[in-house]
Amino acid sequence: MARVCAICGKGVTVGMQYSHSHIRTKRTWAPNLQRVKAIINGAPRRILVCTRCLRSGKVQRAI
Repeated sequence: MARVCAICGKGVTVGMQYSHSHIRTKRTWAPNLQRVKAIINGAPRRILVCTRCLRSGKVQRAI
């Protein structure tokens, strides 16, 4: 399962981590994804949604 939001497409970002002595190593930033039951095309499905989309109301939750 890919770490990508089903609504906005937000995914993993890569970059560099800098230590105090300025040694650079690669690291990743993962989005805060939640597995929720949502209405997709009229049917309830479990999808991965970022918390930004949940908070802004872009997802219609299934009960």
